Amino acid sequence: MLTPREDPMLTDEQIDAIATELAEADRTHGVIPRITARFPDATVDDSYRIQGRWRDTQLAAGRTLVGRKIGLTSKAMQQATGITEPDYGVMFDDTVYRSGAEIPVEHFSNVRIEVELAFVLKAPLEGPDCTLDDALAAIDYAVPALEVLNSHIELEGRTIVDTISDNAAYGAMVLGDVQKRPDEIDLRWVPGVLSRNGEIEETGVAAGVLGHPATGVAWLANKLHQHGARLEAGEIILAGSFTRPMWVSRGDDVFCDYGPMGTISCRFV
Repeated sequence: MLTPREDPMLTDEQIDAIATELAEADRTHGVIPRITARFPDATVDDSYRIQGRWRDTQLAAGRTLVGRKIGLTSKAMQQATGITEPDYGVMFDDTVYRSGAEIPVEHFSNVRIEVELAFVLKAPLEGPDCTLDDALAAIDYAVPALEVLNSHIELEGRTIVDTISDNAAYGAMVLGDVQKRPDEIDLRWVPGVLSRNGEIEETGVAAGVLGHPATGVAWLANKLHQHGARLEAGEIILAGSFTRPMWVSRGDDVFCDYGPMGTISCRFV
């Protein structure tokens, strides 16, 4: 599942300029024109360079990295976006909410919700030949999660280059309370029934994520190896949505039922 690396096309100055634009859009909750409309030759490698430059400025400003998100791992999400390969982004400590939280909608742009499982690692995980079994051995437990999408690049016509540059459209996550070790439950069959204001909008099962939601963790370890990095013990890995994204607005109550893994609720204010 590794994507071949592409030679970068953008200069360091262009990478810096775009990363600065995205940081300002994040600060103001704004939207910028598509990167690929302005730089049609930009590659996936360029997009991870942009994301990395933005990440480093956030770390320098005092934010703490707590994990990674994996996106576009299910057919539902790939069809919803027109993008056909997974991607990843970083997650900071100030973006983690617990079930029952009130979430300020003005903190995000193009706000949508996805249904996911998150994994907390008990051991480091490193490519280049990481397998599903390796990932399961490194996982401490799984926990249900909702991801809040936050897109700072215009949605129409965007490609994976735009999405990756924008930290894979990650905004926040809401974690549930039920924790299960991988040997306690067949994670493939964890359901998700997502409701907005009491009306069911999306349903799915976790097997929709690459056949097994932890497959994405192995993919991520292998992908990070290409970038000279690895996953560390204690990191939270948001494994990808097994439903289509659901739009939310101020005043919406969101509820998701994960069957044996409990429920999550939150309200956008």
